[in-house]
Amino acid sequence: SSRFSYRELQEATNNFSEDGRLGDGGFGTVYKGKLRDGRLVAVKKLNPWNAQGKYQFDNEVTILSRVTHPHLVRLYGCCIEQELLLVYEFVAHGTLADHLYDNPRDYLGWDARLTVAVQCAEALAFLHTNVCYHRDVKSTNILLDERYHCKVGDFGLSRLVPSLELTHITTAPQGTPGYLDPDYHQSYQLTDKSDVYSLGVVLMELVSSQRAVDMARERKEINLAALAVSRIQCGELDKLVDPRLGAGEDSVRQRMVECVAELGFECLATEKEDRPCMKDVAARLRAIEEEGKQRYLEQMVAIRKVEVVDDDKKHTRSSPTSVQMQWPSNSTSPNDSSSSM
Repeated sequence: SSRFSYRELQEATNNFSEDGRLGDGGFGTVYKGKLRDGRLVAVKKLNPWNAQGKYQFDNEVTILSRVTHPHLVRLYGCCIEQELLLVYEFVAHGTLADHLYDNPRDYLGWDARLTVAVQCAEALAFLHTNVCYHRDVKSTNILLDERYHCKVGDFGLSRLVPSLELTHITTAPQGTPGYLDPDYHQSYQLTDKSDVYSLGVVLMELVSSQRAVDMARERKEINLAALAVSRIQCGELDKLVDPRLGAGEDSVRQRMVECVAELGFECLATEKEDRPCMKDVAARLRAIEEEGKQRYLEQMVAIRKVEVVDDDKKHTRSSPTSVQMQWPSNSTSPNDSSSSM
């Protein structure tokens, strides 16, 4: 990654203009900018008063300099003059959360949601293979590019694991309420399964279009994870699924939604040992997507066959069944049987 001067980033963001403000987090504010070479960027300005700011900064630079993947946000570089600034690729369509709740201007349909789930799981599985735990997987940290493909971002809380042999890291629980692994919260043991739990919450968001935490819901349903588990255990998945996804009118889509919800349910297991690993989650999501495509293809082929048969029936001229029968004529002129031989 590159080193940028403060002046260069000041110029790129029009002096950190409020008009280019993309969002705020506990650790800083993000601004849209344009570098001198024409690249669009997102510049994260870390809060100087935040005690963890320097740690977060170092963490992101260390991790994103070590790992690159098509579905991890790309770090272009940083600035350490005057203030701590991180420079990322600009991701055009904001966060996944922007496209899910209430009545978003740009509502995300089921096929796009499933693709995001697959890509996110694959990116996290890649991280785990490279002995890194994200520790803050949530819909506001999943960004969508111009093709609505996933870019996992915000590695401020991520932890590198010293060795693959280590089964866990003992550390004070950090993360976002609603997504935080209860096992990690109780045991202080961070594992790869903590990210699996958080992704399970995201899968339930994709299925339901509901927030991970919503104080407007009934007390027992404030937490989406608890709400989803309860609905599935009671055989009431239909009450959880967002009707706008159209699963009720499409048997293939309904099957895919059910499979994703079932996988999400497994990811939300209270005991971490009962959850699948991220590699398996990614493989199963990919299989659900592929099976759905195959079933749609089979449906299209079947429909086309019916159309071809119907079309043939309309245009086939019937053959005479005996020598006495006449061939049907398409001629508009009268059939003159008395014409001379």
